[in-house]
Amino acid sequence: MKKMVVILIAIILALFVIGIVKDQIIKGIVTVAASKIAGAPVHIEGFSLGVLSRTVRISGFKIYNPEGFSKSILIDLSKINVSYDPGALLKKKLHLVSAEIEIREMSLEKNKEGKMNVDALKVAKQGEKKEQKPAEQMPMQIDVFKLGIGKIIVKDYRSGKEPVISAYEINIHKTYKNITSVQQLAALIMTEPMKAAGIQGAKIYGVAALAGAAILPVGIAAAFAGKDSVQQEFASGFDDVYAAALAVLQKKGKITAEDKSNGIIKAEINSAGVGLKINKKSANKTEVVASAREFLFPKPEIAGGVLYEISEKFKTKK
Repeated sequence: MKKMVVILIAIILALFVIGIVKDQIIKGIVTVAASKIAGAPVHIEGFSLGVLSRTVRISGFKIYNPEGFSKSILIDLSKINVSYDPGALLKKKLHLVSAEIEIREMSLEKNKEGKMNVDALKVAKQGEKKEQKPAEQMPMQIDVFKLGIGKIIVKDYRSGKEPVISAYEINIHKTYKNITSVQQLAALIMTEPMKAAGIQGAKIYGVAALAGAAILPVGIAAAFAGKDSVQQEFASGFDDVYAAALAVLQKKGKITAEDKSNGIIKAEINSAGVGLKINKKSANKTEVVASAREFLFPKPEIAGGVLYEISEKFKTKK
């Protein structure tokens, strides 16, 4: 009996090790394939293939900027969950019953020449050389695709070494049906967050239209209508947050008013009036409410950009 228990434990451990090795091998293959499709470096933190459950779970999927831009992350997908049809694979077809992707953050960049990082991706160059025969791909079908869109950061380097930064808190979810190509899927993931933030002029929109992914017209996100301020809570003391906020506003513009006792800082950044109200919640919790207006019009994206830069200062301290 004791020997039987030992054998069972050995079998379970062996299956566990095989499962880990299997996932690591497939993760490597997926990383290489995704890098080729994007035309930019890709990193995956976690990968799990469920054979019996017919599911794939990926965490920490990050696409970095292509050449000609900073080496930071272009798009951070916090979660990818897929339910697949194994029978379709035997017919050399990728059939996903459902797919769910959560975009934690997308960082758009315009370099000094005004070119956008998403337009330098391989998927955005589809159709530039029409004479070339496209590589043969496995037929793909996604029945239901759910896309969650979190935050969008826009960094514009056209005016100098330090970028002008805007931030958009989108926080919406959309559902699509009948996705039939990798290009269509990639175009949706790249362009839908941009549409939600009202970002125009990107070449990748044309590619999305050719791929059949131009489902919604470009427009300002309804979430921003009439919104004047944004807020964020920091896991740091009041003095540290106030100092970081003051440093950001001094670097990006001109301080017009400062009252530390009441936690108020006002500044002018690129012709927009920016105001910060810093509130102490506890010894290690501080809330910052940022507002911005330009010619009397609300500019929450500028206020969000200020909060983003404040949060970046605390990241560098870790």
